[in-house]
Amino acid sequence: MSELPEVKTQPEEQSAEDQVEDLVEEAKSQQAEVVTPAPEPRPPRRLNIIGRRNWFFALSLIIIIPGIVSMAVHHFALGIDFAGGTELTVTFANNPTLAQVQQGVDRDNIGGSVISTGGNGFIIRYPALNETQLSTIQTNLNNNVGPMTVQQILTVGGTIAGETIALSLLAVVLASVAILLLLAIRFRNVPGGWRAGFQFGGSALAALLHDVFVLTGIFSILGTQPLNLRIGQIDAFFVTAVLTVVGFSVHDTIVVFDRIRENLRVSQRLSFEQVVNLSIMQTAARSIITSFTVVLVLAAILLAGGSTLRGLALALLIGIVSGTYSSIFNAAPLLVVWRKLQPLR
Repeated sequence: MSELPEVKTQPEEQSAEDQVEDLVEEAKSQQAEVVTPAPEPRPPRRLNIIGRRNWFFALSLIIIIPGIVSMAVHHFALGIDFAGGTELTVTFANNPTLAQVQQGVDRDNIGGSVISTGGNGFIIRYPALNETQLSTIQTNLNNNVGPMTVQQILTVGGTIAGETIALSLLAVVLASVAILLLLAIRFRNVPGGWRAGFQFGGSALAALLHDVFVLTGIFSILGTQPLNLRIGQIDAFFVTAVLTVVGFSVHDTIVVFDRIRENLRVSQRLSFEQVVNLSIMQTAARSIITSFTVVLVLAAILLAGGSTLRGLALALLIGIVSGTYSSIFNAAPLLVVWRKLQPLR
């Protein structure tokens, strides 16, 4: 007879500790066998700015229309540079407050306004005064406010103010025409030739005018009824701010348009709308960050720069924010609309 193989038997009873250890080892082996799938890469975020261009156009109109109405009805609060008048730069020995000087000026009932230059210095502006009125006002200020020293008297007549207005408008118009021609020349090598160049230049010019209307409209609202804020006065600083905003806005727009030109050369399979939208997304972050750094500086000047510079800081702040918005959400979408209305071969 053949011998049966020896069979090893397990003990009938197993301790509780051994059972726990077996379960733990079994769980570890199962976890090791399970392979965790790698997370799928998140798709890049793409905003369809061109597809929603009508919403951005509507937002621009909502901002611009109240300003246009204010300019047509109430016009502007013109400073001495444009309206003419007499300006006194004075210092008081008793260091009065701005409110005390304004109260002394208001007693003459001539419509004077006061700007603090820091310390005990003030700029007092009146409508055009003759020699007798000017002498009377200085005597009243000495009696009502305190002993003062007149450092400068500036008188601007109506003729000079009218010439200043004409030259300021001429400067804005010439800058706009020069920008249109420059952009037409710069982008004439885009498919379409000179017609495409004028489409690029015209779209940039329309965005530029958007910024000018936003800026002038807000200042019209601030400087006239019912607000009548001194910060909304139109003066030589305001013209400087407008020309600065024109240059900044066009610079931001050219960055987007240059990227469109580059992408048109390498992205042959994309439609024009897709190329424009892609170009906006590639340059938007740069434009926003650059503008934000400038906004921080202007906000600091607006809050702590003194009353003399607040009007300039506010105008630049409004213009740069508007210019950044228009270069992203208006200029390039307008180019797409123009290309649809006048397609190029």
